[in-house]
Amino acid sequence: MLPLAEATAAVADAAVETAQRAVEISWDYTEVFTWHGLMTLGMLIMLQAVLGFDNLLYISLESKRAPEEKQKMVRTTGILIAVVLRIVLLFVLMQAIHAFQVSFFKISAESALGGILSGDFNFHAIIVLAGGVFILYTALKEILHLVATEDLSHGGDASRKSAGMVIATIVLMNLVFSFDSILSAMALTNNFWIMAIAIVISGVLMVLMADGVSDFLKKNRLYEVLGLFVLLIVGVMLMGEGGHLAHLKLLGYPVEPISKTTFYFTIITLVLIDIVQGRYQKKLMAEKESKARVTSS
Repeated sequence: MLPLAEATAAVADAAVETAQRAVEISWDYTEVFTWHGLMTLGMLIMLQAVLGFDNLLYISLESKRAPEEKQKMVRTTGILIAVVLRIVLLFVLMQAIHAFQVSFFKISAESALGGILSGDFNFHAIIVLAGGVFILYTALKEILHLVATEDLSHGGDASRKSAGMVIATIVLMNLVFSFDSILSAMALTNNFWIMAIAIVISGVLMVLMADGVSDFLKKNRLYEVLGLFVLLIVGVMLMGEGGHLAHLKLLGYPVEPISKTTFYFTIITLVLIDIVQGRYQKKLMAEKESKARVTSS
């Protein structure tokens, strides 16, 4: 059996094929209670959990920009609104999937930019590219904010937003992340109710986990830096995926998407480096304190 990350990548690839064909919607709710329906539902919930990791991390980091007393409410409200809109998006995609694949504009190889940039941009590609650029910008801005010494005198509140603005941002980015998870779900089943139930359950799990992730980042500030760099990779991954959807070529070379397997391997490597570095730093501090005690005695 394929590892979960590889299976997820395989399903995501199948989503591209799904996007090329018409989807016949099944409204039979009794399918949910069949053995095959329950197996598909379980697989979809796992798939949503794997694909939703980067989304959960974004929600946890973005909610910190709201007033502290409203952060829990912001996370819960943002996720619940996003779940409702995900179901609406699911319905729209199943009804009019071809509309999202219609070419908006092209940059041909014969144009003035052809030697540098060429591609065929559809609505799906534009949304994913825009989401990647926005997340990349957000991550870079927050990293610069963390290392900027002038922010210390302002108490770290320079990047605060109103609760409403944070909720709107969370909902918007949740929809960007939703495209691939919904297309992947459509590659597994055409039953609306199975997909809708999987979205609701994954949303509930996200609500339950969001506070834990946020509390962990609050208590372990060094991991917040790690989280921002993971978010940076997510932005690059989305841009690569959007470029692949648009058949984008830079200097004649096609843009290839980063696979989920590569993404998770990179994350695990970063986490291990962070853990080892943290323990080594504690060891150096202990040795320094030990030498200081010997010197003083």
